[in-house]
Amino acid sequence: MGRRRKAREEALKILFEYDSTGDDIDEIIHCFWENFSTTKDRKVREYAKTLVKGVVDNLNDIDKKIEKVSKNWKLQRMFKVDKNILRIAVFELLYKKDTPVPVVIDEAVEIAKTYGTETSHKFINGILDSINKKFNNK
Repeated sequence: MGRRRKAREEALKILFEYDSTGDDIDEIIHCFWENFSTTKDRKVREYAKTLVKGVVDNLNDIDKKIEKVSKNWKLQRMFKVDKNILRIAVFELLYKKDTPVPVVIDEAVEIAKTYGTETSHKFINGILDSINKKFNNK
């Protein structure tokens, strides 16, 4: 597994905790690295933190964009894993932009196959394709 994939998976776990508790994100990150993460790779941790902080800093805008394209799905109804995979990918698609669009979408789909439900990967693929078409081509 590549460093960025590992960082995305670590970011997903951190954001899941944040979404579940609403606790201070810096405390969650620190606690996660100290108690739950098995990676000691500095680059993985740095990229995961970049993703987490980027999502949290832009959360309202990211969530509005997701809701705009997700027909019949309010964020509150989405599976937390799916929602946070989407948030990470939307951050990379619209704010970070140093990873090619197909790679961002493929990574999100593959992570959804591992952590999501049986249909998560299809849902995520559709939402990200719509986000890319609506917001990334302006």
